[in-house]
Amino acid sequence: MVYKVDPSYLWVKGRIYYYNRHIPKDIKQHYSCSRIVICLKTSNKSIAKRASNRISSQLEEYWMSLRLSNFQLPNKQMLIEPSQMVSQSACMTLTEALALYLRLKGVNKDKVFRRGAERNIQSVVDVLGDRPLNNYASSDAAAYRDYLLARSLTTNSVKRNFATIRSVINLAIQEHGLDCRNAFSKVFLPNLDDAKKRKPIPTDIIKEIQQDCMSIDDEARWLVALISDTGMRLSEAAGLHIDDIKLDCEIPHIDLKPHAWRGLKTRGSQRQIPLVGASLWAARRVKETSTTSPYAFPRYTSARGTNANSASAAINKWLKPRVPDGCVIHSFRHSLRDRLRAVQCPSDMIDQIGGWSNAGVGQSYGEGYDLLSKSLIICFIST
Repeated sequence: MVYKVDPSYLWVKGRIYYYNRHIPKDIKQHYSCSRIVICLKTSNKSIAKRASNRISSQLEEYWMSLRLSNFQLPNKQMLIEPSQMVSQSACMTLTEALALYLRLKGVNKDKVFRRGAERNIQSVVDVLGDRPLNNYASSDAAAYRDYLLARSLTTNSVKRNFATIRSVINLAIQEHGLDCRNAFSKVFLPNLDDAKKRKPIPTDIIKEIQQDCMSIDDEARWLVALISDTGMRLSEAAGLHIDDIKLDCEIPHIDLKPHAWRGLKTRGSQRQIPLVGASLWAARRVKETSTTSPYAFPRYTSARGTNANSASAAINKWLKPRVPDGCVIHSFRHSLRDRLRAVQCPSDMIDQIGGWSNAGVGQSYGEGYDLLSKSLIICFIST
């Protein structure tokens, strides 16, 4: 009797397990390296082995699709060559569909929208090629899904990629009346619980962080303190114009609105946010130290745009030893919602303070809550 050992392809560096596997010779031409190495981010052998088995299964399925694509069919000379198919097809290509999508839907959208669409479509082109839309099959879309999962992307990330790809192709089909189906429309996407849920920061830790901000007293800490009691998104706060900070009025507040260098996520994101507690201190420091720059945080904002990624990396590095695992700068936003819930603040007022989308049509009627009402509730939770 012959026993076959199923390899796990595990490799340990320090205490962390890695997936380490040679790429088979017959498909090496599809890769720029000779092996695949993926950090599994765990020191638990059983968890690492399960992850390794899953990656192996996904790779085997994808490699089989590559092998089948190179399979020599009988009477292959009778088939139409791919180059002939492209030339004979009157259907627009995927990159042409992207150009149409950006021209029609990219109006008044920020660079993040354009960059995301371009990145996702280029990923498809890199894996499947830039073909006419009617030359993609559902098997191609499934192979692309397996490629993304093999790269250890979370299921939510894969779903976002496919949402963009579907939108690009659907718009092209509708605008040009193309007689083809969207091959990416009905691909099965597994519902795996692999996304990390952001956690709120406990109120007592928020107070400690605010004290640290006041002690260090620099631009990055002003940004943290400003967010801590307003619940603004990082890009919203970092992209403020100095005149958006209103201190010389009865109720100090942020007049949050879009700018050429920084848009807002939704229409409801444009709002007035009262300044109290640490956020009021931070706003005063920004105003007091303002020189010739029109930007509240010139370290992260210029006429070219707001570099929220740079701000996020620097601030999260500083926050890491001060907050529980899983908490980041965006966690202040989750915390604010919990703090407002704790004092039974009406949900539509919470949405107005944080710039969240309204739950129903009725909540968009009328003028909403005034600045005084919002100021009182935020002042109450910040004391």
